[in-house]
Amino acid sequence: MTSPIVHSWRLLKWGRILARHGALRGIERDPNTPAQVRRLARIARLGARVPAVPRYADAFQAIGPAAIKLGQTLATRPDLVGEAAAHDLLRLQDQLPAVPYETIEQAMRASLGRDPATLFSRIEETPVGAASIAQVHRAVTTDGRQVAVKVLRPGVEEDFARAIDTYQWAAAQLEALSPEARRLRPRLTIENFRRWTLRELNFRREAASASELAEAMTAEPDFMVPAIDWQRSTAKVLTIEWIDGIKLSDRAALVAAGYDLPKLAQTLVRAFLRQAIAEGFFHADMHQGNLFALPGDRIAAIDFGIMGRIDRRARVWLAEILYGLITGNYKRVAEIHFEAGYVPAHHNVAEFATALRAVGEPMRGLPVKDMSIGMMLDGLFSITRDFDMVTQPHLLLLQKTMVMVEGVATSLDPNINLWDSAAPFVREWIRTELGPEAAIADRLILDLKTLARLPDLVRRIEARYPAPGGEPPAPPLRQVEVVRLGGGWRYAAVAILSAVAAVGATVALIH
Repeated sequence: MTSPIVHSWRLLKWGRILARHGALRGIERDPNTPAQVRRLARIARLGARVPAVPRYADAFQAIGPAAIKLGQTLATRPDLVGEAAAHDLLRLQDQLPAVPYETIEQAMRASLGRDPATLFSRIEETPVGAASIAQVHRAVTTDGRQVAVKVLRPGVEEDFARAIDTYQWAAAQLEALSPEARRLRPRLTIENFRRWTLRELNFRREAASASELAEAMTAEPDFMVPAIDWQRSTAKVLTIEWIDGIKLSDRAALVAAGYDLPKLAQTLVRAFLRQAIAEGFFHADMHQGNLFALPGDRIAAIDFGIMGRIDRRARVWLAEILYGLITGNYKRVAEIHFEAGYVPAHHNVAEFATALRAVGEPMRGLPVKDMSIGMMLDGLFSITRDFDMVTQPHLLLLQKTMVMVEGVATSLDPNINLWDSAAPFVREWIRTELGPEAAIADRLILDLKTLARLPDLVRRIEARYPAPGGEPPAPPLRQVEVVRLGGGWRYAAVAILSAVAAVGATVALIH
């Protein structure tokens, strides 16, 4: 276990880098920051030339690969780091100097268990992308297919493990200092970051996510997910179909190639809505660098390391909340928040509805092109403190993705509005999921499942209360004399040893 001294030293180094980039200024000025943290922030910037405008993304890039990923996670938490910091962190491009090809080739050989030349007829030594976790090389398989080969950077797992260990320690200290910090749940944020990172570090998980998303998106033929080459993929090497398209970030190239930009924007929005609301499984890193335009005004996505998942009940709540905000039904939106447990029961529904109205109404008179789901969600975050709303990580990840999708869509078509595009889809999904037909179907399914459990229930009753003449009950156990060990300290020793044994057995069963 890492000592507090080591954690403190790492935090001091990172804090100094953050201070030099002005990234601690918001912590110093926020009245909700615990006094101890505010003092540490001031100490960290002593003697540093602090820029006038904080450069949060640059600071995280300077700290290293794990910090880059943490910064991308914090970009989903405007309630925790502030709106300005969250917006700036969205520009983290995750670009790092490339690892020499010789090192990458050795890593491929070790992971694939054979010489890469037996699987690929050609691999370009210059990578097409180098990120904090992996780098990507273009290649041709021995059967002539164009593929992208993503290889985990050597040593990255150990680097992330050390960093996450310190992040968890720091989050625990922060929660112990302030009730406000406990409400924002930084430890849960770091735990989600840890789980996302472990998923990203295992390329088989990423391949499975891509495969699952491809199946879910069959209803959207204009949104394409590249195929996985499972025979050339391992936990540290991912081989995927090469996408030969134009990045959505290159608007000039899209115009020159004759793409219908409004259609691309509509395709992107509809694909996201189907993922998030209809399927409950969405690509949570849909920035412009991960999206490509293909002939026929289609869109392809890459990089499936960060995926979001929402269960059906939460999706119903989400759809009703979105539709309520679109139509101005603030009372129903407030009721859903209470039904879902997002707002504690001791608050007043009508008061919360009024707070929602204060967020939604100022935008209802705006021109379509000036309305923004991002603005709406930022406004919703501003009232969470007043109503003691506990952080919902899955909704924060969805919020970040929604804002990202809106940004990409408006870069393609400045006049698009996510509300207008979402309304028909959400309305139809609510009708399908909450209409009378859906209610009858849900009841029938529930009743059939209950009937299917009846035989097992009868068998368990008979086992508990056997019929006369059936299997005889177990004989009574022989009385065993309990041995007295003496003084109280011995009883304590036995109790401690028993507890340790029980914990050890439980861990063994879990693993």
